[in-house]
Amino acid sequence: MSVGISIDHQLDIPPGLDTLDDFRRWVHSDDFPEGPRVHWIGGRLEIEMAADNVFRHSSPKTEIGAVLSQFVKIHNLGHVFIDQTLITMPAVDLSCEPDVVFVSHDAIAEGRVIPVPSRSSSDPDSIREIEGPPDLIVEIVSEGSVTKDTERLYHDYFEAGVLEYWLVDARRDELSLQLFGRGEEEFVPVKIDADGFQHSTVLNKDFVFSRRRDRNGLWSYDLAERA
Repeated sequence: MSVGISIDHQLDIPPGLDTLDDFRRWVHSDDFPEGPRVHWIGGRLEIEMAADNVFRHSSPKTEIGAVLSQFVKIHNLGHVFIDQTLITMPAVDLSCEPDVVFVSHDAIAEGRVIPVPSRSSSDPDSIREIEGPPDLIVEIVSEGSVTKDTERLYHDYFEAGVLEYWLVDARRDELSLQLFGRGEEEFVPVKIDADGFQHSTVLNKDFVFSRRRDRNGLWSYDLAERA
């Protein structure tokens, strides 16, 4: 990319973004935008400008993030991030903002994951990105992200070393949550039992995801743990 590009006066893309290192320098500059989701995937800059579908994307994401955050906090396992968290995995030429991310204390202590301070700030707590494969990533499929979530990121997350991948699809009449664990060559789906629960190896807990119509006829989601 030899010239800068401006999109709707909201996003100014500088010239010379040819590599992941170039992208990361932009990420750490004062010019990097807040708002649009900007990703670097396999040598390409990808931008998500459209707003999330509230009850088919934002709402399930909020429920999963809230439940996982509380679970992780109670058991002192690490950190859960929702949106606006850049995860960079140099091994697969990837830097993106997953919907929900869990990073364990162990992953940080062992150096598998590194919180990277902002290069434009002297504050050591000003973390701009997370480098390395998180323990668990959740993606909520939207109309514009089907191929990205089910194929490209599915492959890249595995190759990078992500331990567990949750894929949610709330676009249709039947809600779908599929957990994937690591196999020898790719992620493998976790078995769903007769009650709809799936076992998360990373969290050592069984979960089931459901939804119902609330009193206004809108979708309400519930991520439940097995008692």
